[in-house]
Amino acid sequence: MQTIQRIAINEDTYLKQLELADAEELFLLTDSNRKNLMEWLPWLNYTKKVEDSRQFIQATIQQYNDNRGINYGIWYQGRLAGTVGVHTVDWINKKTSIGYWLGAQFQGKGLMTEAVATYLDVLIFGSWDLEKVTIQAATENDKSRSIPERLGFQLEGILRRNEFLYDHYVDHATYSLLKEEWLDWKTDKKS
Repeated sequence: MQTIQRIAINEDTYLKQLELADAEELFLLTDSNRKNLMEWLPWLNYTKKVEDSRQFIQATIQQYNDNRGINYGIWYQGRLAGTVGVHTVDWINKKTSIGYWLGAQFQGKGLMTEAVATYLDVLIFGSWDLEKVTIQAATENDKSRSIPERLGFQLEGILRRNEFLYDHYVDHATYSLLKEEWLDWKTDKKS
């Protein structure tokens, strides 16, 4: 798997592969956004101290070492704003799925749309040459769903009671994008 340690998005924003040195900043971002993130992400009860973020980063490093994908921090004006990465890469079928989150103080700037578009272009459909990518988001999570909708993904359907969030289940909207659709979307955007 080809990796790029740092990928520029624009002059203020870049993706950088998560490193153990990022654990404290990742934990502080997570902890300061705990209430917002708990609305849609199931792992906050397992992230209670810096060591938990360090273990997550170590797992992402192992994922990379096992040739199963890369997780990046999204850096905006020198600060960690969120993360984007794949859950795992299915090399046999040339497909993967993306997950992402952004601190509330960084939302509304187009950062996540640009981060996911860059990840798709440089890695998923670029150096990895995959055929398909999926994104799942809770049906009520309009902010998260807007990312694949802006980037030309197709809604494949709704998975009922797909995820348990602390005390209730949520349905997920499942979106997919094929390599040829991404190339067409990029061409349409340029014209």
